[in-house]
Amino acid sequence: MALISTQTLTLKSFPTLSHPSIFPTPQSLSLSPPNHHSLSLSTPNSTPRFSARRHVVSRATATSASDFSPDIGEILGDVSIYTAAGDSVQFKDLWDQNEGVAVVALLRHFGCPCCWELASALKESKEKFDSAGVKLIAVGVGSPDKARILAERLPFPMDSLYADTDRKAYDVLGLYYGLGRTFFNPASAKVLSRFDALKKAVKNYTIEATPDDRSSVLQQGGMFVFKGKQLLYARKDEGTGDHAPLDDILNVCCKVPVS
Repeated sequence: MALISTQTLTLKSFPTLSHPSIFPTPQSLSLSPPNHHSLSLSTPNSTPRFSARRHVVSRATATSASDFSPDIGEILGDVSIYTAAGDSVQFKDLWDQNEGVAVVALLRHFGCPCCWELASALKESKEKFDSAGVKLIAVGVGSPDKARILAERLPFPMDSLYADTDRKAYDVLGLYYGLGRTFFNPASAKVLSRFDALKKAVKNYTIEATPDDRSSVLQQGGMFVFKGKQLLYARKDEGTGDHAPLDDILNVCCKVPVS
């Protein structure tokens, strides 16, 4: 039984929480996704989907910086993603790798309404991050053109938005993936407490922002804070809509001396 049924929660102004872009049906997924990612028919207690770099996270349930390899910043730095404009860039080029402080927010995918709500909250907090000398980096699963849809319709600053077409950063950081996390995790109920913010964020929502590779909608996100290559804060989303409290992120950033 799904955690949230369409009988108990229906939004007239945007898709219900049973919409394929948030909770896809097995029929809507490709069982042979590209780039050698296998579709995980996982249970609610499933572990993250890892690539060959699975060694960078010491435990499948890592939710703090101490659970990650000390060189996670350097490993992530070599991962290539795309700007919303379509240019290839490596993580290490996005902020000062010696003393720079960066918040790296990994969204599920650009067609997830809950991620539009998170992106909206990040945008509203961007002035605070800027004042603290912190670089805000929002990454979503999908192609640059999908990122531009979110950036234009939400709207969201394009210079802070990036696309990870192959989920490479998600693999490196060991973020959760699978039907169990998407459909059944109790943590997803947290989105109900942000109902009004969610409704506001998806005013101009369109399903066209969903990745062409529908298996990507099973990806979960996470939030990370780095100073240079040092990981200061790490939190993996347990389920859809289980986002890190931004007050916690701001508190972490404010305690870090910025050169």
